[in-house]
Amino acid sequence: MDRIIDTIEAIAALFVGLVAADIFLSVLLRRFFSIQIPDSYDFGRMLLGILIFWGIAATSYRGTHITVDLVWAQANRRWKRVIDIFATLVLLFVVTVQTYTLFDKVRSTYVDHVLTFDLGLPTWPFFAVAWIGDVSAVVLIAIRTFRLIVHPEEMRESRPVSR
Repeated sequence: MDRIIDTIEAIAALFVGLVAADIFLSVLLRRFFSIQIPDSYDFGRMLLGILIFWGIAATSYRGTHITVDLVWAQANRRWKRVIDIFATLVLLFVVTVQTYTLFDKVRSTYVDHVLTFDLGLPTWPFFAVAWIGDVSAVVLIAIRTFRLIVHPEEMRESRPVSR
């Protein structure tokens, strides 16, 4: 399971690099050479969407997303575990529904043959990669739920300092 988790996190990091490179290259070419990459805006927009869904996958397992843990911080060890399990189950439900609806977006962009503006490339593969990131989030949240319930000792420190 740890290999799956690490792979998903590495893919998310790759997309961070791709988005940063796209933005940097676009600005550099436009500023100094007055050249615009065809479909740069479309690629940037779709890569950012991909990044968001893969980022959800990466942060969902670790529980390192921004949280406000006023009740959790005051609870004893047993109640902290109960709260973590409940919150993770809610997150699993929400992200599963989100994954289902995002698949509809992938399907509709494929069926409607939605293309980029300049090059006329199909957009559905970008939506499909984002959807795979969302599926990865569901898998990681399910692993997190399983570990919280059955093997809580396998969980690394799941909460940052409360903010």
